[in-house]
Amino acid sequence: MSQPEVREPLTTPRLDELLRFVVRQEASDLHLKPTRPPLVRVKGRLLPIRAPAFQPDALTQLLLSILNDIQRKKLEQSLCVEFGHSVSGLSRFRATVFYQRGTLGAVFRRVPFKFPSLAEWGLPDVISELADLNQGLVLITGPTGSGKSSTLAALIHQIVQKRLVHVVTIEDPIEFLLTDGAGFITQREVGADTPSFGDALRNALRQDPDVIMVGENRDLETMTTTLTAAETGHLVLTTLHTNSAAQTIDRIIDMFPAEQQRQVREQLAEVLRAVVSMQLVERADGSSMVAAVEILRDSPRVSKLVKEGTIGELREEMEKSVTYHKMQTMNQSLAALVIAETVSTETALTVSNNPGELDLMLRKFFYAGRNPDGYGEDATMPSDADYSRIHKLMEIERLYDESQETHRQAIEDKEARIRALEQDLRQRIESEQDREERLRQSEQERERASRALESQRAEYETKIERLQARIRELTAEPTPPSRSGLFRRS
Repeated sequence: MSQPEVREPLTTPRLDELLRFVVRQEASDLHLKPTRPPLVRVKGRLLPIRAPAFQPDALTQLLLSILNDIQRKKLEQSLCVEFGHSVSGLSRFRATVFYQRGTLGAVFRRVPFKFPSLAEWGLPDVISELADLNQGLVLITGPTGSGKSSTLAALIHQIVQKRLVHVVTIEDPIEFLLTDGAGFITQREVGADTPSFGDALRNALRQDPDVIMVGENRDLETMTTTLTAAETGHLVLTTLHTNSAAQTIDRIIDMFPAEQQRQVREQLAEVLRAVVSMQLVERADGSSMVAAVEILRDSPRVSKLVKEGTIGELREEMEKSVTYHKMQTMNQSLAALVIAETVSTETALTVSNNPGELDLMLRKFFYAGRNPDGYGEDATMPSDADYSRIHKLMEIERLYDESQETHRQAIEDKEARIRALEQDLRQRIESEQDREERLRQSEQERERASRALESQRAEYETKIERLQARIRELTAEPTPPSRSGLFRRS
């Protein structure tokens, strides 16, 4: 089967022309590799361009021509360099130039000058609420190309437009060019404005920031400083390449040595405000991509699970906290997109990490038509005029709300019982400590009395020996005097 290709021909593969072609095709990425035509990613699919293949020397010369001296030096040292590249009046691109099999290759990701707001993104309203936070840690996660950078940019834009704050961003490279609003923004690029994320983050704490955005947490040093910044009263937003909230928390904890992980769990339980995990899914009509979003927010229960390290229970807590805390799992987000007819059932099941669970979830909302055993081409949706569908959904909602209330009350009762037991335990510990202290004091008194008794006994024995010696002296018979010389008796 022949591979599909983008049909617009390009006879002269100059870089600016290729990038303009990327924008015209609404592609997300351009791939350049020696000895083959350029490729573009359109709606998630990687397609070749009908253009001549690049020869290795020509591609090397082309790529080196867009690097400055600092970038060339970094390429020589690390064999890879990332930087921002702009085409005037067109778009910005996040470029990565690297060696592969001894020759240079490159990937250019399109970063539009204008980016959608959170509302235009079609993201849940609860994400907009994150822009009102004053402190803590917000993590935007997902695989490459899932919309993390766009979401971060939209959040920062909303913060700057609404609040009198100073925002410092640390990026590698700078992608979206952000402008001042009610607040103002400082954008620093690793390699151009600062040597590393860690250095920039430490310096940012001395630049009077209210909000700090770290483009990516790649190492232990950066994560340690990120947690410290969030702990000291700043709002910190950052990204990780993880696929779920639970995996994100595990990844952070696993960055640290085993002897520090308990402390990190406690620290994370205090500062974590939200984890937003994203993936892009093709729309049912094939026109574009839409974001499916998993949302974990801070709550007493979530903080407790993180602190205790029972991360596996977070997904169940998200499922149960849709109404009260506005959390949701990735499967719940996919189900919502299917029910809204934004995404097809087949696509949702394909991208889900747990398609079996998603399938059961969808069955609660849909009736099987001619194919009662599942979904497929013969499956039909009920008529919009059929009130039984509405009644069933209302009944499901009522039962769900009741179960949520029951669950909430049970949790409150359990937490109250736990608090009472903890108070009783503290009292018992304090009582035990008091008893141990009294025993210790009694033992010290006994030892002092024993030492005093031994001292007195030794003193008395000495006196008795002296008295006995004196008595012996007094009771001893006197020795008669000896006679000698002229008066000696014969």
